[in-house]
Amino acid sequence: MIEDLKKLLDNSKSKYYNFRVSAILLTKDGNKFKGVNVETSSPNAGICAERNALYSAISNGYNKEDFFELHIMADKPVTPCFVCRRALVDYLNKETKIYIYSLNGLENIYTLDQLTPYSFSEENL
Repeated sequence: MIEDLKKLLDNSKSKYYNFRVSAILLTKDGNKFKGVNVETSSPNAGICAERNALYSAISNGYNKEDFFELHIMADKPVTPCFVCRRALVDYLNKETKIYIYSLNGLENIYTLDQLTPYSFSEENL
């Protein structure tokens, strides 16, 4: 996974903040959906790697129960931003494991629930 994430980092479009991020979302049937961050001159118009991978999987017909793991790499270890956490809470199960890597290798593993305690979700509606 580390080599795939490193190669994917090269596709990041991060000329404004120079903060490269890659993500690979694995499905239970063995598919991999890849994403990178794409920055624009207007920060809100860009997209993070995590949501890029997630939305690609959703666009290909996958649902919450289909997702297995999310792997994220940046030049230094970083967890998903709050916008990504919101999307992940809506479309992944709380038990989904999220692997955080830096260029040096695996840094940490969290469940989505650990990264988003007390989050508002469809269960609250």
